[in-house]
Amino acid sequence: MWIGWIEFDILLGDVHSLKEKRSVIRPLLADLSRRAEVAVAEVGAQDLHRRTMLGASVVAAHATHVRDVLDQAERLLVEQHPEITVLSTRRGLHSSED
Repeated sequence: MWIGWIEFDILLGDVHSLKEKRSVIRPLLADLSRRAEVAVAEVGAQDLHRRTMLGASVVAAHATHVRDVLDQAERLLVEQHPEITVLSTRRGLHSSED
């Protein structure tokens, strides 16, 4: 079994409050979950209104599938959501035998 994760450091667009931030993040989370088929959550910078950290994870039988899914999630955020700027990403890949 392979477990992979990716964390996105994101700069949000014209957002002036935490309420506006939620209205931007909620559709991002739903879109990533549905289209990339990953588990996703806001994992950092919850108290900042123009920044967020999103984390996505996937479990699969093969490491190549995990990498492909994480690549797809990254492409989806970068290419399909011009209202945000992905500043950086971090990844991890672990085997259940580690």
